[in-house]
Amino acid sequence: MYQDKSKKYFDNKRNDLIGLIPKNENNRILEIGAGTCNTLIEIKKLKLAKEVVGVELMKLTDSQQENSEIDRLIIGDIENIELDLPKDYFDVIICADVLEHLIDPWNTMKKLHKHLKQNGVIIISIPNIREYHILYKIVFLADFRYSDQGILDRTHLRFFCKKNIISLLTSTMFTPISIYSIFNLDKTQRKNRIINKLTFGLIRDILTSQYVVVAGKNSL
Repeated sequence: MYQDKSKKYFDNKRNDLIGLIPKNENNRILEIGAGTCNTLIEIKKLKLAKEVVGVELMKLTDSQQENSEIDRLIIGDIENIELDLPKDYFDVIICADVLEHLIDPWNTMKKLHKHLKQNGVIIISIPNIREYHILYKIVFLADFRYSDQGILDRTHLRFFCKKNIISLLTSTMFTPISIYSIFNLDKTQRKNRIINKLTFGLIRDILTSQYVVVAGKNSL
């Protein structure tokens, strides 16, 4: 199914996640699901890392994957490959909209744990299945129809609410440091932000289309 996706699907530069990276030009950063590597290129451009490594499922032609600023690109399924990378090496690991595509995201998080420095952080973003558009479709329209993008993307294998995301992290030896709500459905983003303020954040969970979490590494 990934072969049928447009290039734009892999092309997203995650400025929201880049803004959460600790300011240090000596960072070593690993991105899982690097796509066309636009995020890693931007990280290098902003001098937030001296080394960037990407892991992507497949080769994408006419993309930044070939850019010399990428120190290493590993092509393969993160669930089925062992990363030939040093242990306790990376200051930051990024998993942007990746874990929901995996059969066993718990095992992948355990795999990544050993490559993160003790004082490093992992930054993840995961769709929120509890978002009100999805609840309306399921509860009132009795419709769990998949689509080509968004929360019910047909390539999503796992679904999470906020507490499940926290459980995923804590069960794989990570401690959440900060959690952010993203209201990124294009037509409703501004409206959702206003509603969230007017309701004093009481219904934030169902307005959130995606959670971004920064987490630290626990000792084994």
